[in-house]
Amino acid sequence: MDLEKLKERVLTLVPEAEFEENKQFVTFFVPAGKLHVTTMRLKDDEDTAFDYLFCQSGTDMGKYLMVVYHLESTKLGHAIVLKVKTEDRENPAFDTVCDIWRTAEFHEREIFDLLGIRFNNHPDLRRLFLDENWVGYPLRKDYKDEVNIVEF
Repeated sequence: MDLEKLKERVLTLVPEAEFEENKQFVTFFVPAGKLHVTTMRLKDDEDTAFDYLFCQSGTDMGKYLMVVYHLESTKLGHAIVLKVKTEDRENPAFDTVCDIWRTAEFHEREIFDLLGIRFNNHPDLRRLFLDENWVGYPLRKDYKDEVNIVEF
């Protein structure tokens, strides 16, 4: 499926998605409340068949926090990027996708550990790299580490 047909198919499956121009991947912003159902549709639909989550990352964009999902169909040979965002910096949360792609389990723990984004229904959401007593989230733009004097 070429990129234009893939774009049309995704918009058919998820009409609320917003296409973002990107030269490398077909990229969409998905409403946070539709993330889980969207990813299930994209995996289960025979025309998309996204059976592989090859990268999941979180980022602090200043005004909002965002999670980016890179999906690939190993059967059909195409890839897509999904993005979700929230302006809630106090209690950022999205639905987990680790029940869809097991690899998300560790990606989501890393995102939680370093950015403080929670994943609803995650089976084992706890810090991955930092000590349980660590205060703050070091990849946030507003993070300050008074001991090591790290500022962004």
